[in-house]
Amino acid sequence: MRILFAGSPAIAVPSLCVLSDLELEGSGVTLAGILTNQDSRRARRGQDEPSDISAAALELDALRKKRGLPPIPQLKPEKLDARAREEVAALSPELLVSFACRYFFGPRFLALFPCGGINVHPSLLPKYRGASPIPAVILNREKETGICIQKLAPELDAGDILAVDCFALSGRETTLSLSETSARRAALLLRELLLNFDSASARPQGGGAVYCREIKKEEGLIDWQRSAVEIDAQIRAYTPWPLSFTRLGEDLLFILEARPLETRIPENSESHFAVSQAPPGTVLGADREWGFLIQTGDGILAVSRLQWQAKKALDWKAFHNGARGFTGARLG
Repeated sequence: MRILFAGSPAIAVPSLCVLSDLELEGSGVTLAGILTNQDSRRARRGQDEPSDISAAALELDALRKKRGLPPIPQLKPEKLDARAREEVAALSPELLVSFACRYFFGPRFLALFPCGGINVHPSLLPKYRGASPIPAVILNREKETGICIQKLAPELDAGDILAVDCFALSGRETTLSLSETSARRAALLLRELLLNFDSASARPQGGGAVYCREIKKEEGLIDWQRSAVEIDAQIRAYTPWPLSFTRLGEDLLFILEARPLETRIPENSESHFAVSQAPPGTVLGADREWGFLIQTGDGILAVSRLQWQAKKALDWKAFHNGARGFTGARLG
């Protein structure tokens, strides 16, 4: 079966590698090509860089060359217009496999694939359809999440489910760590499905769909009136982007690592403030084990890693050494 793989970010790279591995193994799968974003200006040097998928494909080409296989054709259209459809048709693909792909697949495009299309989605559908399922899982403090492989459908992430992998969460995941876990598990699930594709059966998604939208940079602003548990979830959900931040006067301060504590201040803290009297955002003091203690609208947030804008990230001890007057300050 000839497969066109559509995707761009790092989370999709292990799945691309699985497709190449299946071809090398002689499983009957052929990686006919990839469809990925155009090169973009991501580096500080201002040079255009390929997507993570495009870069990974170039690395795979070196391995494929040793095995006598041709390089993977890369298609990077601005949009899926008639010209793009002609380029795809020239690859004679049978199945479209999509993972975190920004292109919209219309009916004329999907008609190019005799076996249709499937999409890998890192959530337990119908929960968290849309662009940011992994941050949404963390923000909503879910106890479990998973990977779904669904048939591509006209409605966003609404296709019938072909395969599911469900796993528990520790409650300390960040979007970075959960993306890495999801990437690995998705690749294994995709491999199993493709090896048994002819016998795979699909089931409709249940009701109660929940949607998530694309995250904006300004959403990283911390509202100290919220609870410590909610702010902790925000910090983890917005790592590595857009990061969570607050202000101290005119200065921007990123809160990189934290966790909620009980409302009492630990006995070995240096705080001189009574929790009941401190307004949200107040830096109560420093605890030798947990770091800076910051009052929230409900509970205390212990902050262990911080970063001033345009400065390097520091653990709380190093930060404390160079931050006179930080204890007692009110953030936000």
